[in-house]
Amino acid sequence: MLRVGLTGGLASGKSFVGEALQKMGCLLIQADELGHAALAKGGGVYRAVVAEFGDGILAADQSIDRKALATLVFTDADRLAALNALVHPWVVKREEALISDFARRDSDGIAVVEAAILIETGSYQRFDRLILVTCTEAQQFERAMRREGAVESDVRARLSRQMPLAEKRKYADFVIDTSGEKEDTLRQTRAVYDTLRRTNP
Repeated sequence: MLRVGLTGGLASGKSFVGEALQKMGCLLIQADELGHAALAKGGGVYRAVVAEFGDGILAADQSIDRKALATLVFTDADRLAALNALVHPWVVKREEALISDFARRDSDGIAVVEAAILIETGSYQRFDRLILVTCTEAQQFERAMRREGAVESDVRARLSRQMPLAEKRKYADFVIDTSGEKEDTLRQTRAVYDTLRRTNP
């Protein structure tokens, strides 16, 4: 079975590429969804995160208000690191369990893990191949601002803290440029999938 990491900057088109690969037959694991599950009431890191960041991050129903939590951490590198240290190990453990289950069912399959900070955390080393999704920073900003609840200052701050694209390219086996039409992105994605299928050990 082939293990593939899928990464890229904020609003670069990772999910679009990931969902296309899923339609082509890959197992798609989205780290963001696992992270949300970990933070949910009763989730794997709920208590630890509330203990670390306080009751101020809780909504009226005692669930973690992810927007309030994001406001705390995305302007403070130390607090962001503390959050990642709690959430990341749980997410990785869950990813590995899902990959193992998939491998038992389809030993010739391709498992794709979509995550924003695979390179930054060193997690890219867990994968046989790494796909980097890119577009221009202006497009990232425009796409991110279309998301519900987007705040310009938050988006600009997140973009400014990202690892430079030129640095990320050094780690990638494949680069998919999403700056053009969706049909072009799908064409590139199909070409990457075909190559992965041919090289699957």
